Amino acid sequence: METEEADGGGRRFDGENDERWERDAGFVGGAHHRGPGSEAREERGRGGGGGGRGKHPPHLKGREIGLWYSKWGGMRRSEQERKSRAVINMDESREQRIATLLNSVQRDPAKPEVEPVPCTSHGWAAKPEPGGHRCVPFNNTYFDGDEPPEEVKVAPKVEVKEEKEEREIMDDKDLEYLFQESVRKASVDEELKRDMQLKRDNPKYSDMMKFRKKLPSYGMREELVDLVRNNRVLVVSGETGCGKTTQVPQFILDDYIERGMGSVCRVVCTQPRRISAISVAERVAAERAEKVGEGNSCGYQIRLQRQLPRKQGSVLYCTTGIILQWLRSAPRLSSISHLVLDEIHERNLQSDVLLTIVKDLLKVRDDLKVVLMSATLNAEKFSKYFDNCPMVHIPGFTYPVTEYLLEDVVELLRYYPQKQDRKPRWKRGFMHGQVTRAEKEQKEAEYRESWPCYAHTLRDKYSDDTIEVLEMMDDDDKIDLDLIVALIRHIVMNEDDGAILVFLPGWDNISKLNELLIAQQMFKSDRFVIIPLHSLMPTVNQTQVFKKPPPGVRKIVIATNIAETSITIDDVVYVIDGGKIKETHFDTQNNISTMTPEWVSLANAKQRKGRAGRVSPGKCYHLYNSLRASLLDNYQLPEIQRTPLEELCLQIKILKLGSIATFLRKALDPPSEKAIELAVTHLIDLNALDRQEELTPLGFHLARMPVEPHIGKMILFGGLLGCLDPVLTIAASLSFKDPFFIPLGKEKLADQRRKILSKNSKSDHLTIVNAFLGWEEAKQRGFRFEKDYCWDNFLSANTLQMLHNMKGQFAEHLLAAGFVCSNNPKDPSSNINSENEKLIKAVIVAGLYPKVAKIRLNHSQKRPFPKVYTKNDGKVCIHPKSVNAEESQFRYSWLIYHLKMKTTSIFLYDCTEVSPYSLLFFGGDISIQKDQDQETIAVDEWIIFQSPARIAHLVKNLRRELDILLEEKIKNPKPVDWSDRGSKDCAVISAMVDLITTQEKDSSSSSSSSSGGSGAAPRGARMYNDY
Repeated sequence: METEEADGGGRRFDGENDERWERDAGFVGGAHHRGPGSEAREERGRGGGGGGRGKHPPHLKGREIGLWYSKWGGMRRSEQERKSRAVINMDESREQRIATLLNSVQRDPAKPEVEPVPCTSHGWAAKPEPGGHRCVPFNNTYFDGDEPPEEVKVAPKVEVKEEKEEREIMDDKDLEYLFQESVRKASVDEELKRDMQLKRDNPKYSDMMKFRKKLPSYGMREELVDLVRNNRVLVVSGETGCGKTTQVPQFILDDYIERGMGSVCRVVCTQPRRISAISVAERVAAERAEKVGEGNSCGYQIRLQRQLPRKQGSVLYCTTGIILQWLRSAPRLSSISHLVLDEIHERNLQSDVLLTIVKDLLKVRDDLKVVLMSATLNAEKFSKYFDNCPMVHIPGFTYPVTEYLLEDVVELLRYYPQKQDRKPRWKRGFMHGQVTRAEKEQKEAEYRESWPCYAHTLRDKYSDDTIEVLEMMDDDDKIDLDLIVALIRHIVMNEDDGAILVFLPGWDNISKLNELLIAQQMFKSDRFVIIPLHSLMPTVNQTQVFKKPPPGVRKIVIATNIAETSITIDDVVYVIDGGKIKETHFDTQNNISTMTPEWVSLANAKQRKGRAGRVSPGKCYHLYNSLRASLLDNYQLPEIQRTPLEELCLQIKILKLGSIATFLRKALDPPSEKAIELAVTHLIDLNALDRQEELTPLGFHLARMPVEPHIGKMILFGGLLGCLDPVLTIAASLSFKDPFFIPLGKEKLADQRRKILSKNSKSDHLTIVNAFLGWEEAKQRGFRFEKDYCWDNFLSANTLQMLHNMKGQFAEHLLAAGFVCSNNPKDPSSNINSENEKLIKAVIVAGLYPKVAKIRLNHSQKRPFPKVYTKNDGKVCIHPKSVNAEESQFRYSWLIYHLKMKTTSIFLYDCTEVSPYSLLFFGGDISIQKDQDQETIAVDEWIIFQSPARIAHLVKNLRRELDILLEEKIKNPKPVDWSDRGSKDCAVISAMVDLITTQEKDSSSSSSSSSGGSGAAPRGARMYNDY
């Protein structure tokens, strides 16, 4: 299997990976001090230049000569790399100080101290021994996936004390609605009935009722209520605009109130997105002539935000994640009478898991009523999953919508692309060398085969010019934004009033289209309101889409698929469907996620069309041809089948749902066995699970964290090592989004601001920490200072506030777990090391390892930026948004990154330069190797440093103590007392901090970063020593 190089040049074959890694991905040190001719020699793969020449044997000919020089060059570079390895050393006083600390915390004084015996590793990975144990000489920690040594007792299965768990539950505001009495009370029943009667006399309620009665769902009220009463599960499908989301929960509640049973009715309706949970709840409250929450009949709850309704006789709209959180504390959801799962057709990860849980829950909850609601006509699939339960369809309340395909649009506009050098895809060859999934390859092959016949059929209806343009535009990857601009101009100049909604796959398309529009004089006037709608936009801006503009002003909304079903823009008349949607796909073979624009499904296209006919007859322009339309899938691939499953696996274990694989096989569309196996393996390597797939102490904590496991681990270490506040900022940003928004037309200035905020840390993570600290300082000075600070630095105050709230939530989790003594992220006792930049970077390594990349500096004058490699992918690219993207000088040879995503190339997102000690302490298996005359330490056999063996022993012993410390935190939670320097906890942490923050100084040979004189011996070697 071959993959395209990240920079587009040449290809890499999997079989060449190890050799290429050693040959091409040299160290920073080596690249840093080479002579000026060495770069050219390496690129050309030939001998020559300063430093000696290689001469091929005279009997070689043709290709054999090239192969000989390639091998000779590889050996030369390998030797250069060997000589340029960083040298890690430690003076005797520091070594003795750490050893003394370790000796002072011996857990079992009866056991004599055993001097560690050096071990030489043979090969890349030791073979598993009988019983599943590996021989890993210097790694015995809960944090890197191996069994503890014999002298360390393995922690038993985690059983949290019931008293403590109950106390946590009752203190958790997120569980407030769940833990309410669900007992029938006649007095409450009568009160609710009187309240309903008073509403009917309320003019506001009466006006709203007139609107409600016009909805198609209201005409089916009696039928729907009867079906809910007489069945445990009901599937409701409905067209856009039928009112099912707002009306069905109200029908259920009002029916109970009218029958004098309102006190036992508690309806919870899930929504896939935060914005839809809030907007729907506010709409329902308005229809009931109430304010949302405040003890009234309708409220909402999302992460970190809630407006709760009254305790009995109420409807709560919430995100799916809230229900999953409730299930940890109340597996039966006993206080909930009706569970309405909305938008289940979207098939996101959480909704599919909840469907599986609810199916099992029905076996033990005879009184639970479940309503499944889908916007599209795939009700049969859900009905079959729930034992052929009844189905009901609500017709849509939409005006007729005229649909146009690409050939119609081109003919209508007489459009001709500006770029005329694009060959049709079917003439260029399949996918132009890109690597794609098998199912996509099959579709494209069918499309290519059918094209000539399809083009022939067009001749009877369309002009030759249109057919020619269709061939030119036949590109699977790009959306023609110039065509969209021309189409918008046509609508504005020739069609009646009405908002225009444009569907595009991602922010790059949205921002570019916005630029193209505002560059035209027509759209600069106040007769147009252009609103980009994307998660990168501040939330306040997004609320503008719901407001109807004044007469004479046309609204143009440019959105992703969020506008398909999650939000409703009432005044849309014209829809332009770009035909693409961004999807994440996880490649289990190469362990990499790809996010690329994919063709929409028929279900997506139908939803987009339905947005156009809500207020008047509408028009929908699909920007794909009729051949493509005939090959669209019916539905998107469920998320559970195309994303990593680690976080989901931990949720399965914390919810005590049994075997991971067994549970997931019960899903509506189970993930592949390979994906399940890979997720479990990753969690075992992280040591969140033991080899019996039970939660370890670390795994228990990670499962309780509302974040991805690696980020959860980072949070725990931040609390443990006394640098809580900055680490929580990083964790919140990685699990939500960074606070920088993308300014239209000011991208370069925004990049400069980010670079300034990085303070030369060479870290995207610390850039966000610095930005957040600046915001906190500005906010303390007043609203005007806060506003100016955010404006100057292209920061979203709303996102920063969200990160602030999330940090508080994370601190609550750490407090409950016993890692800190306050829920204040800035508590001084939890931030004793928060000024230590190296330690913060080490904590990032602790969380994100093994997501490590190797840097090789590039001394080319034309392209001075470094080359970056990962172990499995070869050459990759730092994402252009990173502060390291155009960095030409690095102090160390390694980056840690959060996400690796393949789009046009393989990009690393959110990366930080890290030191050797961070990797030695928080990396993987440590082994000692002898490489000719060098004694080396290798982390996972590929991150190699020159060093005496004694440092490895110190790291090993500190890791073992950390393992014991975590076990004790589970059994007897309490934070580290930094004031008690003699305590075991403080001693262990102090020893770790001491090692991680060891100061380094360059050897004399590295004093000049650019000259790299040939007399240095060894060239490029760097010393990491103590002052």
